Amino acid sequence: QVHLVESGGGSVQPGGSLRLSCAVSGFLVSSDCMGWFRQVSGKQREGLATIDVDGISSYAKSVQGRFSISDHINTNTLYLQMNNLSSEDTAIYYCAANTRGFSSFHASHYEYWGQGTQVTVSS
Repeated sequence: QVHLVESGGGSVQPGGSLRLSCAVSGFLVSSDCMGWFRQVSGKQREGLATIDVDGISSYAKSVQGRFSISDHINTNTLYLQMNNLSSEDTAIYYCAANTRGFSSFHASHYEYWGQGTQVTVSS
């Protein structure tokens, strides 16, 4: 059975950093395309970063240069390093898995989702 469990969210001041983790069970994190998304109440879920089976990462313009996605095979965990955070980054962050073998920023392409972790950026 597939499970994705996010952790690492919290409150941080503008300019600060956080690292989100997504513990994966039920499949190998390196064998599927993985992504990080976020959602603000009343808005659509936004794709932020993806990593494919070859380890190639892609980023949305809104986070390019500030966020970094990676996976750790030994712990079967997906990460999102977030730097230079601003209030606009406040949202619930989700990790997701697409077992169909292609990277995408569209939430509808992902079959498995974690429960989300809240990130709040405020002074």
